[in-house]
Order: sequence, then C-alpha cells, then structure tokens
Amino acid sequence: MTSILNSKSSSRRTLLKAGALLPAASLLGHTATATAASEAPANSNAHTANLGDFQISTLLAGSRVAEEPQNIFGMNVSAEEFAEASAANFIPIDKTRFYFNPSVVRAGDDVVLFDTGLNQKGILSALEQAGLTAGDITVVVITHMHGDHIGGLIGEDGSATFPNARLVTGQTEFDAWAKTGNERFEKIVKPMADKFEFISDGKSVVSGVTAMAAHGHTPGHMIYMLESNGKQLVIAADTANHYVWSLAYPDWEVKFDMDKAAAAATRRTVFGMLAADKIPFLGYHMPFPGVGFVAPREDGFQYVPVSYQLALG
Repeated sequence: MTSILNSKSSSRRTLLKAGALLPAASLLGHTATATAASEAPANSNAHTANLGDFQISTLLAGSRVAEEPQNIFGMNVSAEEFAEASAANFIPIDKTRFYFNPSVVRAGDDVVLFDTGLNQKGILSALEQAGLTAGDITVVVITHMHGDHIGGLIGEDGSATFPNARLVTGQTEFDAWAKTGNERFEKIVKPMADKFEFISDGKSVVSGVTAMAAHGHTPGHMIYMLESNGKQLVIAADTANHYVWSLAYPDWEVKFDMDKAAAAATRRTVFGMLAADKIPFLGYHMPFPGVGFVAPREDGFQYVPVSYQLALG
C-alpha cells in the first residue's frame, strides 16, 4: 500500500491494531423514488464514481428516522453541549435520520460488495439501481456483524442472496460473535460459517483492496483501503455513525460502540490519517451518498462531502 504501509504511516496501522457497467469517465447522479422512510428500501439510490481503474457505487439500501438522538450520540456530554454543537451544524436535537450505505467496487474481474444492509429486499433494490443483480456479485465483504450489515445475506426463506459470491470477514470479528452470539448472527451468519473466508489486518480481499483493523465499534470491526492507479479511498464502515455527533466529536460516546474508549481512539487514528493524507472515505451511515473528506477542526474533525472531485478522471 502506498499510504498506509509506508514508513510515515506504519505507526497509524499499529495504533489501529491497538484500539463494469458504466462509461469509464462517468459520474452518475443519483436517482430517487419517493417512498415512506422505513427499514425497507427507502429512497433507494445508486451513486457511481471512478477511483483509478476501479468503479465505486454507493447504494442506499434503507433509511429511517430516530427520535431523541442524544440517547444514541454524545451520551457522555451535557444536553447543552449537544444542543450547541447541533445548532452550529444546523441539525435538530429531537430527531435524526440514519442512512444504510453498502457499496460495490468493480475491481477488474471482481464485483465486491461491502456489507448487505438490513434485509434482502433492500440490498437487491439498491443493486438494481446500480445496474447489478445478486448474481453479478463475486465477493461479499462483511465489515462487522451488526444486523444492519449482515441482514441482506439471506432472504426470508433462508436462501442465500449471493449464490456466486465468496464471503469474506475478519477472523477476530467472527470469533468474537461466535463466542457471545446475537440473534441475527445466530440466524444468518453461523449457518453460513463454512462459506466464509477469514482475513486479518493487512491482508487483501482482491488486488488493491486491503483490510485494516479498526476495532472498538465491535471487537473486530474492519475497514478497507482501496488503491487503484495511484488513487485511494477508504471504506470506513461504522468508524463514525454520524458526521457531526461522532466524526466531528470523536470522543463523544455512541450507544452502538461496544468498546467506547477503543472506538474513540480508532476514530482519532482513522480520521487523523484521512485528514493528514487527504484521502476520501465512504461511511456506511454518512448522509447519502456517504463519500467525503475529513479536515482538522479544533480538537476534532470536519466532514467535507465530495462534490465533483471523483468526476475529474
């Protein structure tokens, strides 16, 4: 890898351990269908851009509104501090919207799907908007085992959604859930255990797609560096679950982070790296299409959504 494994950046990985269907130069604008917000495919979209010789599609596999967001984000700060930060970013404090953004990378002969959304219906609808079917997917990468990332692996009848794909996930993540379990892991992943390939930090999924340990959100949460023809982008999964209340304030506690101290340390390391090296990232829960840059801000960071940077060839 050019940015993560060179001498300047090797310490960053050490810290982490601790804690094709469209024209080659195209950028698709997203299309939308107005439906009620729900955990089924709501406003399913696809947004496609190029990264070197790769082509990356962000898929909106679902969206929903949640009440009382400080029950989820900023749990360790006062209501006044939470309200002040929210007002400064023009967002309300009584509601928030969650986005579920799996992504597809067309890398040579492989079509790699990162995470599968809440359910089969949502991921299939989102893939269709990107001009793909389940049968086109050759690799499915599960960044971690929370239900909104594994839900689309099977249908309601238990049938596998991606019959032609090899399944890949982190060894540490799988082992942790195999010991403690959760309802969706037991129902979806455990019966498919013999179909998974297990990888660790620094290993490649396919050429140009490298795993990076980013633990804390879950015991073996992984992110992925994409590199093609001198261009880079990080699939950041759930390193941050909100562009303000998590990314901008990395020390704010998030309900869904299983090890809150480790998750905060990982946010500082990952987003510090992205800010220093000016590498774009794709966040699973960032506002769709979920691709942006990170800039330093006081004791935290600022999310800068991508506009046309990836459409310049």
